[in-house]
Amino acid sequence: METYVLDKNAEFLGVKPEELMENAGRAVAEEVKKLAPEKCVVITGSGNNGGDGFVAARYLQCDVIMIKPPKSNLAIKNYRRAKAAGVRIYRYDESTLDEILNKSDVVIDAIFGVGIKGRVREPYASIIEKINENAKFIVSVDVPSGFRSIPSIKPDITVTFHYKKEGMNENNSGKIIVKDIGIPEDAEKFVGPGEMIYYPTPAKNSHKGMNGRLAVIGGGPYTGAPTLASLAALRCGCDLVYTIVPSSIKDVVAGFSPNLIVRDIDGDFLNISHLSVIEKIMEKVDAILIGPGIGDEKPAIVAARRVVEMAYERGIPTVVDADAIKIFREIDGNNATVVTPHAGEFKEMSGIQITDAMKEADRIKEFAEKKRMTILFKGNIDVITDGKRIKFNRIHNQGMTVGGTGDVLAGITSCLLSKKVEPFNAARMAAFINGMAGNMAYEEKSYGLVATDLIEFIPEVLRNYLPQE
Repeated sequence: METYVLDKNAEFLGVKPEELMENAGRAVAEEVKKLAPEKCVVITGSGNNGGDGFVAARYLQCDVIMIKPPKSNLAIKNYRRAKAAGVRIYRYDESTLDEILNKSDVVIDAIFGVGIKGRVREPYASIIEKINENAKFIVSVDVPSGFRSIPSIKPDITVTFHYKKEGMNENNSGKIIVKDIGIPEDAEKFVGPGEMIYYPTPAKNSHKGMNGRLAVIGGGPYTGAPTLASLAALRCGCDLVYTIVPSSIKDVVAGFSPNLIVRDIDGDFLNISHLSVIEKIMEKVDAILIGPGIGDEKPAIVAARRVVEMAYERGIPTVVDADAIKIFREIDGNNATVVTPHAGEFKEMSGIQITDAMKEADRIKEFAEKKRMTILFKGNIDVITDGKRIKFNRIHNQGMTVGGTGDVLAGITSCLLSKKVEPFNAARMAAFINGMAGNMAYEEKSYGLVATDLIEFIPEVLRNYLPQE
């Protein structure tokens, strides 16, 4: 999936996918030429890995055995280019494979990329086993076909692109050669459309509740914050959102939209007497957002801490936002926690003053690792880290300083957690969705944009940037 992220983010930054495929195929051909084979053959599948293979075959002027015709426009284009350049392309059958394998010094494996999971199906499984048994020397393109599956190609060399893929070693990939194919450093460093590969598209036979059930716990002094977060979660594709607010503001919050399911707790602000009500709602949800609009009254902060601890006990992923962030002066996360502070809130919970997020990102990363949480640090440049990985976000605009955009971000993040997205991926995807929605709103509203404008553009972001089926 990270290969998809890089390719899509590179395209977003102006590098054409066609250019990357050309560079990848040429890189493979360069390494094969060093082996000085008398005869080599490329075995291609139907995806873009096969497209890389067609490019390599064009540079090597060697034969291709095509297991299935290419599907993607880019692979089709390079199939046609290879054919026009005089490359002989054979449709797969057993006898052709046997004959060409016996004659070839080098077999170039361009069957599958990194997307294969589980057991490899026929006829691919038998082809992979035959290549392993009969090939004199194997070069895999990017990763060995069937990597992390059964069966998988056992190459002598793997020519991989941009970076060594996680899990690759000499035992499963042979000698690993990493080639630069022109992916910009920023495609890996900053979030972009590629992060959207982690959005779990609803199944056609899914029903209400299967695509995320969320509890938003907030409000008291403020009515807008929990409402904005709840509406953002719904617009991001959450099936059910329970908005839990004090009874003093229930009618106001419910009046914002008929789409809201509002549950009230007695009084003017959150306190520990409400835990039994919240506990019952916890039984119905997949994730929790605590904090928007709760204010800084001590009873509310004490109750917020207990809510988070209850979520930990039940294994419910949790987003902690706004004044509730203070609780992390005393407790840690549980590796399923996302915290969304700005610089002031980060200092309150950590004691660390961040003045330049890009330059001081390692300090945020170290704190995230220490506290076992994912941090989405909001600033001129957002920092997203789980203590092991780190990404940055620069997709937003000056108009997003308006109040409520952070509540929208928290709502999007918690929606994604409710869909079972891993916390780090949820946070980086949320940063992209929120920022892109903000930019779309800015194009229309300029500095007059408000937080509800971002919410209305969330579906547009999903429509434009979710991977096409």
